[in-house]
Amino acid sequence: MQKWRFDFRIWHWIHAFVVLGLMGTVFLRKTFLSWRTNSELLTQKLADINIEVTEAQAKVLAKAIRSPMWEWHILLGYALAALVAWRIALFFTQSGKQNYQNFSSKTLHKKLVTLSYIGIYALVLFMTLSGLSIHFYETLGLSKDLTHDIKEVHEFVFFYGVLVFVPLHIVGVVVEDIQKEEGIISAMVNGGNKRI
Repeated sequence: MQKWRFDFRIWHWIHAFVVLGLMGTVFLRKTFLSWRTNSELLTQKLADINIEVTEAQAKVLAKAIRSPMWEWHILLGYALAALVAWRIALFFTQSGKQNYQNFSSKTLHKKLVTLSYIGIYALVLFMTLSGLSIHFYETLGLSKDLTHDIKEVHEFVFFYGVLVFVPLHIVGVVVEDIQKEEGIISAMVNGGNKRI
């Protein structure tokens, strides 16, 4: 039996691309497509050609420029929600639950790795539920104030949870592949050949 089933590997790589895509949209929103920066730029450049716009008008224009990109964030959020449901289903397969079995017999390092995965799954679940709550706040009957608070926590968890875990995960897997578990990366591509 392979260490990682095909469906688990497909889930893993789709999940990686979706999370990186979501990170990319946030990066663009906070940098190149920031409405604050772009509204100032629009005001200045339009003034150069003798077109005057108010601060509010420049804000509307800047938000319109980034709107298509933000639609991608929403679509990727739906994909993440589907991936969370898929991961819950995969937990009931051998590949999906093998990291969580025999916890007490694991080394301290492996216990910490296992706990970190549980933590990131909890963060991703929170990000999914909070993102859907923000997007569907009217349908859910949530007030704008509560939605704003959820958005603040959503962004906080992203910047101090997801944004920290992804680079740590990549570095940790590469280091582990080099030092202790040679082939751990290729196993997530070809399934590995470890019997379980």
